[in-house]
Amino acid sequence: MNTARYLISLALGAAVLGVGGGAVSAATTARPANQTPPTVSGNAAVGSVLQGTLGTWSGNPTDYNTWWQRCNSNGGSCNNIRGTGGQRSYRLVDADAGHRIRFDVGAANADGRTWAASVPTAVVTGAAPVNTKPPTVSGSPVIGATLTGDRGAWSGHPTDFNTWWQRCDSHGAGCANISGSGGHAKYKVASVDAGMTLRYAVGAANNQGRTWAYSAPTAVIGTPRPGGCSNPSNVSGITAPARLVLNGIQSPSVVTRQTSTLILRFHVSSTCGGNVAGALVYVTAVPYEQFSIPPEKASGSDGWVEVELQRLSGFPVSSRQQLIALFVRARKPGENLLAGISTRRLFSVHVNLRA
Repeated sequence: MNTARYLISLALGAAVLGVGGGAVSAATTARPANQTPPTVSGNAAVGSVLQGTLGTWSGNPTDYNTWWQRCNSNGGSCNNIRGTGGQRSYRLVDADAGHRIRFDVGAANADGRTWAASVPTAVVTGAAPVNTKPPTVSGSPVIGATLTGDRGAWSGHPTDFNTWWQRCDSHGAGCANISGSGGHAKYKVASVDAGMTLRYAVGAANNQGRTWAYSAPTAVIGTPRPGGCSNPSNVSGITAPARLVLNGIQSPSVVTRQTSTLILRFHVSSTCGGNVAGALVYVTAVPYEQFSIPPEKASGSDGWVEVELQRLSGFPVSSRQQLIALFVRARKPGENLLAGISTRRLFSVHVNLRA
């Protein structure tokens, strides 16, 4: 009997221990709990950078997930801002104007994740427009041409644009608005602009203010080229009514009885302006038989051509000779010698037979 009671007692004890052991081993879930909310610092204005803090948490979080959220003007109806996941800072953009911003933090451990959000910021104020691509000017910078201004690109959602054409000095400085040009995208270059440069000024505005930006200055305003000047630096790009011009000579200061070789340089330009390369230059001394007639020679990129004339038996033409007259012609290859854009001119070189 005693033995039976002992066995029953052991069984009951084991059952009690089994129940107790089960109660000790059963874990209670304990996700992180937020103790102090996340915070946001920074100026609530477009362009400013906000900084977020995680707040404090119990439950030994091992991971944090964060998002910046855009809310309505009352701080409700918040949605995650695309691309801000995991970012502790956020630069306010135009789309945030009129909204409030929150920093949302999710803290996690092995038992799960808990979210807590900061107090919403003040309503984000906008910023005056910012120029992201400068205004530009297109068109030929010559008197009589019409220039067109482009106002460039802007952030800040401008609601109004004010524009002016400006006349500046030859370096693009000292600019002043041109009377009557306000609000016009086009401007006809006037004679008063000669030797100056022009800019296009653009002022973009929204409810936060107005910002001005300026185009680069044009080239110095000049006079328009005449017809026939498609490529005036090379004779191949010059056609009638433009013409070649012989406008310079470099020669010995004086020719003497001892001169055996006469070296001369001639400069070729055109009615288009500037040096002309590739023009064929012909030279002969007058009267004939004083010096040889060299072959035609092409002008270089600087417009100059050098020729050599060898002394002949006809020099000097008299004992009192004081000048050698030179007949010089410049022409375009392939054109008729007496037509086209060719030009002719007489030059002279001093002679001193007593030197």
